[in-house]
Amino acid sequence: TTGPSSDSDSSPTAESVEDNPDGGCHIYRNGYYGSSIAVVEGILEVNIIQMTSIQTTDSQAENSLVDFVVTCQGSLPTDVCTVVSDPTCQVSKSMVCDPVVITDECLLTIRRAFEEPGTYCINITLGDDTSQALASALISVNGGEST
Repeated sequence: TTGPSSDSDSSPTAESVEDNPDGGCHIYRNGYYGSSIAVVEGILEVNIIQMTSIQTTDSQAENSLVDFVVTCQGSLPTDVCTVVSDPTCQVSKSMVCDPVVITDECLLTIRRAFEEPGTYCINITLGDDTSQALASALISVNGGEST
């Protein structure tokens, strides 16, 4: 409420009233509120610059391995998550998250396994305490070879 104060000064003062349902008491608060905002750069951009199929031995033929080389701009990430989905990017098949330690330049290689040949949508998310950035790609895995 706003109204004149009870002393001889006739200037208006602001008071907030909060009801206490237990005893019917009122709490009066007067004063000022201050806050500060910190602006952080965050991870601005993620790019998948290379996808390479890793040759495996015959005993590992059931899983095709693919290395994704990823770069980013802005602050350095602390974790990476990879979501493998169907070719429409609608139905998720698997998700893997790992912590990463990058000290200088944002360039990292992420190795992921694919259980069977096919076309997949890959979403790679780099994150830190304040931001996340995403890159997506379609990949065709053909029994140990990717395109």
